Amino acid sequence: MRIRCLLGAVVVLAVVAAQLSPAGAATAVSWKSCPRYSDEVIRSLGVAPDQLATFRGLMDRLDCGTVRVPLNYNDPGGRTIEIAMTRLAATGDKRGSVAVLPGGPGGSGYLDPVLRVMLRNQEMASLNEQYDIIGFDPRGVGYSTKVACELPLNGPDRPGPLTEQMARKIYDAQVVVNHKCANSDPEFIGQLTTDTVAKDVNQVRAALGDRTLNLLGFSWGTRLGAVYRSLFPKNTGRVFLDSPAPPWTRFDRHIQESAAAMERNFGRFAAWLADRKTTYGLGRTAQQVRAQVLRLVEAYDANPKLYADLPRPIDGSVIANLAGRTSTEWVPAGQALSELLTATGPVAPPTVKLLLGRQPSAPLPGAPEMQNMTMNLAVTCNEDSSRPTFERAWHDYQKLQQRLPVTGRAWGTTALCSRWPLRPQQATLRPTTGSLVLSAHRYEFMSVYDWSRQTRNTIGGTIYTVADDAHVSTTKVPACAAEVVTYFETGQIDRGCPGIQPPRSAGS
Repeated sequence: MRIRCLLGAVVVLAVVAAQLSPAGAATAVSWKSCPRYSDEVIRSLGVAPDQLATFRGLMDRLDCGTVRVPLNYNDPGGRTIEIAMTRLAATGDKRGSVAVLPGGPGGSGYLDPVLRVMLRNQEMASLNEQYDIIGFDPRGVGYSTKVACELPLNGPDRPGPLTEQMARKIYDAQVVVNHKCANSDPEFIGQLTTDTVAKDVNQVRAALGDRTLNLLGFSWGTRLGAVYRSLFPKNTGRVFLDSPAPPWTRFDRHIQESAAAMERNFGRFAAWLADRKTTYGLGRTAQQVRAQVLRLVEAYDANPKLYADLPRPIDGSVIANLAGRTSTEWVPAGQALSELLTATGPVAPPTVKLLLGRQPSAPLPGAPEMQNMTMNLAVTCNEDSSRPTFERAWHDYQKLQQRLPVTGRAWGTTALCSRWPLRPQQATLRPTTGSLVLSAHRYEFMSVYDWSRQTRNTIGGTIYTVADDAHVSTTKVPACAAEVVTYFETGQIDRGCPGIQPPRSAGS
């Protein structure tokens, strides 16, 4: 009997130890009722009308709660915050948990078990048969503890090429915003980093009683997954990261490399348009299309056009933006470019209005916050060591325009984090031996393909190549999604998949 009691005490101690946070405080989930949404709100989340009933059924299955964590993990006895999390329990025998890591920074992941897994396609939904699917709002976002800075849009005050005077005005306004935001609550703002979010995820894992956590990361969530794996290798299971972030966090380098990738991808778009010369009339070869689009950039910069039914004039930056679209939008973007060859007004051509006439709408009452721009700014700037002077930012912008004449006008300067007053904090990345797949898209510009190689060289892993230009598209393609699910079930995966392919014709 004495031995049995001692064994029981050991088991109790083991359970308690498994639920201790890194700071040593016990972690628990405070379960509560999940939010209820109107049909209008659900549709605004991208749910198709014929999926409304399915969405509501999944929400009935969803567990919702919060986990209280330290604001500053170096001060575990100080201020605390709440992390909002969700769980969709496995429908069969549970093999583990898969945490969905949202994009951003600043993106919400609270509803990701429903939106990114169950409603995506049948292949992804099968993941829930053997795995609990975990979602959460990172600190600073949605239902988790957050703060809000006033972040006005600081675009040019008039159309046409960005002048040095206009760029200086934008720079100075951004510096004011940066100081005001960072100093509004520096204790909180300074703790918005990838490292602290990763530690929050580990608190959620501990609160759920899981020894290890499998990770499915998208966009910024790939950096979060890489950091979590680096900080907590013993608590990390299989990791699949779609559209990997680079292993560095310099905003200036990010802009320069993404912009160059966009210009390269325009070469594919130009060839596609040339193959459809009778439809779009932009040129018979890729070189002719490129020359024609460049003439449009220059013409609309020299003479911006204001249409009665568009919110802003069309200048060269708008043309560059259309030229930089991914293949999922080549049909309407090509048609819009074609229309702008001869458009005279007073109203915008139909496809131009379709793509550019939408105005931001106010959030619907009761809708969840899907993106928090304060968190986006804070994480970006807390981890950005570049913080260029105006002179450096203006020099880099001019060089970018010279190197990328077609799509370069779609990009602003690199001065987002200039004079951010809080100290730079580099995200923690180190190699481990755990299972890791980096799903890299060969022609993408939001997450440049070479970044996956750089990340692999920094922390390890295997590259899974998706032959498209679409950001985080892997789980959207059923055949690719099936391989993702197989990876979590077996640890095995092929070398890649086709992804989303360009349309075969203008009408497809």
